[in-house]
Amino acid sequence: MTNSSTRREFLGTLAAFSLFPLDQEKPDLILHNGHIVTMNPVEPVAEAVAVTRGRFFAVGKNADVMNLAAPGVRKMDLGGKTVLPGFIDAHSHPASAGLSHLRMVDCDLRSISAIQAALRERAAKTPAGDWVLGFKYDDTKTEDGRPLNIGDLDAAVPDHPVHIEHRGGHTVYANSLAFRMAGIDEMAPDPPGGKIDHDPATGKLTGRVAESAQAFFNKVIPENFTRDDHREGVKLISKMLARTGITSATEAQGTPTDLRAYQDARDSGDLLYRAYCFINYRYIDAMIEAGVRTGLGDEWVRVGAMKLVCDGSISERTARLSTPYEGRPKDFGILVMTEEELYTYGRKAHLAGWQIGTHANGDVGIDTTLRVYERLQRENPRHDPRFRLEHCTVINDNLIARIKALGAIPTPFSTYVYYHGEKMRYYGAERLNHMFALRSFLDAGIRPTQASDYPPGEFIPMMALQSEVTRTDTKGNIWGPKQKITIEEAIRVGTINGAYASFEENLKGSIEAGKLADLVVLGRDPLKENPLTLVTIPVERTMAGGRWTFES
Repeated sequence: MTNSSTRREFLGTLAAFSLFPLDQEKPDLILHNGHIVTMNPVEPVAEAVAVTRGRFFAVGKNADVMNLAAPGVRKMDLGGKTVLPGFIDAHSHPASAGLSHLRMVDCDLRSISAIQAALRERAAKTPAGDWVLGFKYDDTKTEDGRPLNIGDLDAAVPDHPVHIEHRGGHTVYANSLAFRMAGIDEMAPDPPGGKIDHDPATGKLTGRVAESAQAFFNKVIPENFTRDDHREGVKLISKMLARTGITSATEAQGTPTDLRAYQDARDSGDLLYRAYCFINYRYIDAMIEAGVRTGLGDEWVRVGAMKLVCDGSISERTARLSTPYEGRPKDFGILVMTEEELYTYGRKAHLAGWQIGTHANGDVGIDTTLRVYERLQRENPRHDPRFRLEHCTVINDNLIARIKALGAIPTPFSTYVYYHGEKMRYYGAERLNHMFALRSFLDAGIRPTQASDYPPGEFIPMMALQSEVTRTDTKGNIWGPKQKITIEEAIRVGTINGAYASFEENLKGSIEAGKLADLVVLGRDPLKENPLTLVTIPVERTMAGGRWTFES
């Protein structure tokens, strides 16, 4: 060991000691004999870590860390296994997804007949007249080669209203009874920022509605979840995330109810990941009035950004583009909110000290959102507002330069190329070299994150790494090869960059003395793995705050 490395490790340990009272200078747990990839540039690889009271106490070589062990300290031999910082999913919808898993029909099935059977089974157990609700339907993943329609749903369940969410979250499919209850007939006009689909030949309703038109159904579907249901939903999704190595997640469309559910789950011991809870813009007035703003909370539950929505979806092909979708020459997608609406809400939040995160997928949506952010900073400059561009999918050189100038944070879909490869053809080969653009972001000195958007995308971090590194889907097709990044870069995007996006880079995202003890133990080393098999690397253990949240 060199003198410089000895001094560095001693200083790192000393920094950890300063966090704890002198009478508790011994660790609770030591993990040793590991290959620990720290994401700390000062000490990129370590052999052992000591943990006390939920934080990393010391990080370094086996002998040095084991030297800190007092009688009774628990020790675990990692057997050479690879350890990474816990993964941070910087944009997903875990609270609502947990509720959906509790109550709705999971329509992630591979044929319309299978979906119909699942709906019939649920309807048979549902009181007469009550809604039959489903989620995670995907029109491109069924073998039928066509989307669900109103006739399919009428045939499956004629005597209950049926409402099925596309897994992308921007379109729904309903049966005739549901349309009647929502007050939608064939003459109903499209609302601003929304679309009610009609058969071009007959003019009849197809059963599909998009974007803001979903509000017709939201007004009539009863909200009958109890406070305990919301906590149970968080408990359920916590277990699902922990199994994959996720230790933090941004709740990207949160409400005050979600914020309470996270607190309830934390208090009952059921919250297994750290929640950065965005608040939907509809609640911003009440939040500001109560004196709440971004950052309020603790290391487990924290108020995040105010959430706005500019345009549509990538997986459902409603994102607003400057050039049309492949094979659909008149279809440029949908703008959900006007620029002036975005500015009005954005200004209110900006002046009150909130971070802002705006859903912006297409290049037109991103351009519109950047104009709003640029105007906010021009009129009322704030130091380090960390504006966020949720998804930020289709970019160009001009947009990249403006993102860099603002210091804004893109949260592109991490698993889409791998998991949603069949949808990529709608965007065209050239445009795909400018989508999910991690290479472009990193080369420009921008700090993008890993983000699943679950349910729209799968949340498995190992799938995200494979998708980002190979740009290859499940059938071996390569989409947008110019945006490939290295495995080291992908791990950084999924850890320390996610912490930066929530102003928590000094608290988590790397394995360093004094930081929160969040880590994942893998069955194989991703740095040595064939990039095309990264998704198969098993997660053996997940730790959050010094507690094992998953053990295989």
